[in-house]
Amino acid sequence: MIRLENITKAFPLNDEEVIALKGVNLTIKEGSFIAIMGPSGSGKSTLMNILGCLDRPTSGRYFLDDVDVSRMDDDSLSEARGKKLGFIFQSYNLLSQLTVVENIQLPLVYQDVSLKSQHDYTIELVEQVGLSDRIDHKPTQLSGGQQQRVAIARALINRPLMVLADEPTGNLDSQTEKEIMEVLSALHKDGKTVVVVTHDEAVAKYAEYVIRMKDGVIVKTEKNEIEAKNESKAESKTEKGSV
Repeated sequence: MIRLENITKAFPLNDEEVIALKGVNLTIKEGSFIAIMGPSGSGKSTLMNILGCLDRPTSGRYFLDDVDVSRMDDDSLSEARGKKLGFIFQSYNLLSQLTVVENIQLPLVYQDVSLKSQHDYTIELVEQVGLSDRIDHKPTQLSGGQQQRVAIARALINRPLMVLADEPTGNLDSQTEKEIMEVLSALHKDGKTVVVVTHDEAVAKYAEYVIRMKDGVIVKTEKNEIEAKNESKAESKTEKGSV
């Protein structure tokens, strides 16, 4: 479903060039749950931006749903992003003047989709993330964990091929972190493809695979074997770059 072939990304810095990604090869199978980890400067955020069609590679090819999006123009890239991807951010990115339902439906507005036609599905998502009793609340009336649940539902409103979460628990306490990761785990069990960028090993334990990056390359891919309720985990090395 998702394949990166020899992806490089370079950024100009004064009179020099910084190479953020150095020939990354990665295949993400439909229904996978992966965590991307690495120290600052490892390239994980750059990789996330390319996966999310927020940036283009300098060289290499990126196939999203078997379509090469690496050389699309801005309009085509924006359309692919809006129709095929869902995003969850650390800072939630909700609009304070809108209700829970209105925030969830916001991506549909930019796609010219009838909100009325998606009302039942929106309510279904509200129930799925456990916010049925907060349906008319605004972000300022919600806790951080509740706001992130709204963001998760918003990421699903366009029925995306892949959900991308950038440090989704970075602003949350440990108990709320667990609750949010259990929501993402439930999405994975329902067949969604989920990719999380995180620095937190506790978050990574929820993933099916952990991709570790350093200096712009994938240095290791691990498969998590998680028993019921994530109470124990054993790791084994798997084929690098294929999850």
